[in-house]
Amino acid sequence: GSCLESVKIAIDTGYRHIDGAFVYYNEHEVGQAIREKIAEGRIKREDIFYCGKLWNTCHPPELVRPTLEKTLKILQLDYVDLYIIELPMAFKPGDAIYPKDENGKIIYHETDLCATWEAMEACKDAGLAKSIGVSNFNRRQLEMILNKPGLKYKPVSNQVECHPYFTQPKLLEFCRQHDIVIVGYSPLGTSRDETWVNVSSPPLLKDPVLNAIGKKYSKTAAQVALRFSIQRGVVVIPKSFNPQRIRENFQIFDFSLTEKEMKEIEALNKNVRYVELLM
Repeated sequence: GSCLESVKIAIDTGYRHIDGAFVYYNEHEVGQAIREKIAEGRIKREDIFYCGKLWNTCHPPELVRPTLEKTLKILQLDYVDLYIIELPMAFKPGDAIYPKDENGKIIYHETDLCATWEAMEACKDAGLAKSIGVSNFNRRQLEMILNKPGLKYKPVSNQVECHPYFTQPKLLEFCRQHDIVIVGYSPLGTSRDETWVNVSSPPLLKDPVLNAIGKKYSKTAAQVALRFSIQRGVVVIPKSFNPQRIRENFQIFDFSLTEKEMKEIEALNKNVRYVELLM
């Protein structure tokens, strides 16, 4: 229920880009929030930019479209604005989201990313996704798609971890050259959940530089971190269930950082990846 309320608050605040995924187990709530706001007359469907994701167990080409159709059925929407391959690796297809062997190790599946991509292209042609992209891809994996014989549509975006402690300069530059938008997840660092996060790394929002710059503009360290990414041309998808923070995260368009401040924040880069994707 908290997801339903959070999405409604976000839409009322002005957010229009909603980042979702089948494995978040909340697409039914997201879809309901969007439909309720449309029914209220606050937004039209075309105002919302919804991103869905193809999970690792669904890489075989014959599973791509049925998986997207399942997402659309859960959302009760006719199309997604963006559909992305969540990770450039496949798990064994089947009902288990994280298929494991008797030793608790993930069971991988040999996959051809180019064949998966062709199935994604077919989803775009069918009108089920307006655009298609990828997530957690490195340069080599992107090049595999970009150099694919008979490429119909190149990825419009690459969703990766990106924040002042992990600025991704080389990947950002490569994507710029190919008109691929970087969408930065964990733009505020992330929660301290040791099951999937490297908790030994320092919390981003306690950084003295971000806090000092924030003080100057009467902004929080979080708002400074988000503004930094936006000014670099990185799309941000901050996550929050807290109504006050949802609104705060949106209040970053009434100030801008100077070139000197941008450089100071860039210098904070530690190549620290919070979400280590240990699987």
